[in-house]
Amino acid sequence: MKRFRLALLLAFGLLLLPRAESASLELSTATIADLQAAMDKGALTSEKLTQLYLARIDAYDQKGPGIRSVLFLNPGALEEARTLDAERKTKGPRSPLHGIPIVVKDVFDTHDMPTTGGYLPLKGVKPTKDAYVVRRLREAGAIILAKLNQSDWYAQPENVAASTLGGNTHNPYDLTRTSGWSSSGTGAAVAAVFAAAGLGSETGFSIRTPTSDSNLFGLSTTSGLISRDGQMWSYITGERGGPMARSVLDLCLVLDVIAGFDSNDLWTAQSLGQMPEKTYVSFIDPKGLRGARVGVLKEAWDFNEPAADPEIVEMAKKAIAVFGNNGAKVVDPVSLGIDLPRFLAANSFPSRYERIAAIDHYLERQGPGYPFKDARALLLDHPGVPGRPADKELIEKPVDLNRDPEYRATLQGKVALRKALVELMDRYQLDALIYPHKLSKPLKLGPRTDPERQYTANQTSPLTGLPAFIVPMGFTADGNPVGLEILGRPWSEPTLIKLASGFEAVTKNRKTPPSTPPLPGETVTY
Repeated sequence: MKRFRLALLLAFGLLLLPRAESASLELSTATIADLQAAMDKGALTSEKLTQLYLARIDAYDQKGPGIRSVLFLNPGALEEARTLDAERKTKGPRSPLHGIPIVVKDVFDTHDMPTTGGYLPLKGVKPTKDAYVVRRLREAGAIILAKLNQSDWYAQPENVAASTLGGNTHNPYDLTRTSGWSSSGTGAAVAAVFAAAGLGSETGFSIRTPTSDSNLFGLSTTSGLISRDGQMWSYITGERGGPMARSVLDLCLVLDVIAGFDSNDLWTAQSLGQMPEKTYVSFIDPKGLRGARVGVLKEAWDFNEPAADPEIVEMAKKAIAVFGNNGAKVVDPVSLGIDLPRFLAANSFPSRYERIAAIDHYLERQGPGYPFKDARALLLDHPGVPGRPADKELIEKPVDLNRDPEYRATLQGKVALRKALVELMDRYQLDALIYPHKLSKPLKLGPRTDPERQYTANQTSPLTGLPAFIVPMGFTADGNPVGLEILGRPWSEPTLIKLASGFEAVTKNRKTPPSTPPLPGETVTY
């Protein structure tokens, strides 16, 4: 733990020492390093910073535009901030996240706040202990400011991307649209500057799509890099949690805290010997595109439900041109030689088979006072709560994960696609593959059964477990954000960070949502 803290503090120092003096800080554009610099100068405290974020939540979440991203606020946040301010004065900061408010999707256990997954039967239910990633954030001095809405983890509401507890989160860039799917609350809250950064989770596309829909940077890491202990999940062999932020720097500062081996999730044993010896922050490079080799994946343009938007196609082409214009070698196109959407559709997701076992495992970590002991009790027989038919079927007819032939075939397909992608990158000596994450705007709010709300996502990254970094491509003419996806080899997060930070440095694709403008007092002078 001492070496971990020392490495973070060294990275923190390297970030701050060369920083030029600044006359002011704007909350909506400040990075975590900017916030720490202001605190170091005595112009800002964690208590004041927490108050500023709480004021934004009060003004914009349930009131004003009604973003509706927050399910539960930490009632002890200000007291925690005051304690951390006192500790800073006597001992100095624990890490670059000391005193920094973070928001998390409501699938991550917090012992002092309810964890519901957006599911009405879990309203007010507190888990026994913190999730591993939550504990790591608290140990680093971060404040868990709020638990966030999402598409319901256990029920199936009528509206797309809604929960039975919190309804729909509204996209702050377009209040008539969603801000992604399962991590929609994280996408909206971070975009609306309700905290410095956030955590999302992904079974299929629920870090990447909310990141794209919310004009953020987001990283779905190599499967096995981040522990899922204490996280609601469905996908034993692939579920991922990960950071979402308004800058690559902020994302990496969170990643440095939460990544690594956890004995309570032995899937993370795969990361042993694979993580870089230096911090992830150290791979940020404003000139990171120079000399890189990337391939434009031909098959990734074939995900056209809803139909591809010509405006977004052109935006994607311009975003790809940024790589070549800034010193990268771009091989366009490269091809797997398969019908990728058809392959993904035919190869059932492993979570289809693993979900009930995953839920039972999550419930087993809870203490004796937890109201539900198994998936049957949690998921079935709740009048007025729309259950998932597939869950009932799996409970009534359990899958033998050791011997079921359909499940084995799915795992074989997963291995085959991963192998094909790595071989493709090897063939052209590529650092990564690039392509638009999607070719359509965020979905309109409304019933999930409406044809216009159907969405075929590119599930290449979650099926294979390969890491994918989403970077903002900009906005459509009517103000809707879209993102570019950068897919790498296993454990290539340092390379993806270099590429993403290089792209960030030469583009101006981020802006504050028009529905959540700066409030009085958010400019800090020092």
